Amino acid sequence: MNYTIMHKDKPVADIEINESAVAIVAIGTVHDALRVPLGVGSIKGGIALDELNDWLRGRSIPASRAGIRDLYARLGRESTDFLILKCYALSLSDHYWLRSVGSAVSWSNVNFFENDFSRDMGEMLFGREPADKKRINLMSPDNTSDGWLKKKWIVSDGKRKLIKGGSEPFKQEPFNEVIASVIAQRLGIQHVPYTLMFDEGEPLSVCDNFLSVETELITAWKVFHSQMMKDSDSEFTHFLRCCDSLGIVGVRNDIEKMLAFDYIIANEDRHFNNFGFIRNADTLEWVGFAPLFDSGTSLWHSSFDIGGQRKCQPFHQSHEEQLRLVSNLGWFDIDALKGVDQEIEKIFSRSPVIDKARSNAITAEMLKQAEAVVQRRRELHQNIV
Repeated sequence: MNYTIMHKDKPVADIEINESAVAIVAIGTVHDALRVPLGVGSIKGGIALDELNDWLRGRSIPASRAGIRDLYARLGRESTDFLILKCYALSLSDHYWLRSVGSAVSWSNVNFFENDFSRDMGEMLFGREPADKKRINLMSPDNTSDGWLKKKWIVSDGKRKLIKGGSEPFKQEPFNEVIASVIAQRLGIQHVPYTLMFDEGEPLSVCDNFLSVETELITAWKVFHSQMMKDSDSEFTHFLRCCDSLGIVGVRNDIEKMLAFDYIIANEDRHFNNFGFIRNADTLEWVGFAPLFDSGTSLWHSSFDIGGQRKCQPFHQSHEEQLRLVSNLGWFDIDALKGVDQEIEKIFSRSPVIDKARSNAITAEMLKQAEAVVQRRRELHQNIV
């Protein structure tokens, strides 16, 4: 079937999709080269079919999502790719969507930033039956949500909110999101605030969507793949070069703050799709570095052995190596963390499985990591002097 990739109400490119395989089989007229999704074909020139298919598949629920087998059973499918076409491929992260050729539907009629959406998919993703099993409404931004933890979007008080669960054995990620918010707030790092809620005793994190009908997230992954990487470049150097080429200014300071922050909380999952930049969807101008989000896979979330080395992302697998990329820590004030141990204890006290001994051990290790950042600051100061 023939579709047009749309960016809000602007046609981007015509494509043909094999709907049974949910695969793009042909690319037709390119209407607006400037609005082609970043990282799609820019290296090879034009639009590359394989890269455009990667972009489309990247909008589907990953096969690693918790409870995915249960969802397959409810849908009677062995893949969730088909869900993309059930919601025009709309997302609450950007303003791209698919419109059937000949359709008169407009962005304002269907986008999830301004219009209500079904909760059926969200209920199924949380292991529940939809309200009407015979008439499941699949018009939902949950169809295009990424990540491995179960999550769902809701509308509450007119705001789009993301609700996300945790993993065994401690279901610690929701608590970590709140703790990360506290630490970032104290250190003056731009971040998405998270709160806790409980659903039938299960801890969940809640945050408002930091994007709007005017703004969208362009992930670091798309920026990183906007240019060919030189053999002589490290991933860090290449990424900064890509940002510079795209006209994204003031990047290094924000990235360095993120790396220091992730060192402190021992974040294991800051991959290239877990940070990025905000772009004005109308003018395509860069607004700036996106507030830090999705920091739950941290603080030894699933480990019985608190402390020690943890692999990390995105530029190195060692936090120590990533911290050495940081060239300016003049902003870091460890005194801002005074009393944070009491806040962390209060947050963890709401967990039915995280006891005080674990809470204290996590806090002690986190503060030890913060002291290491202080030491790195001293080293940088000595080098300057």
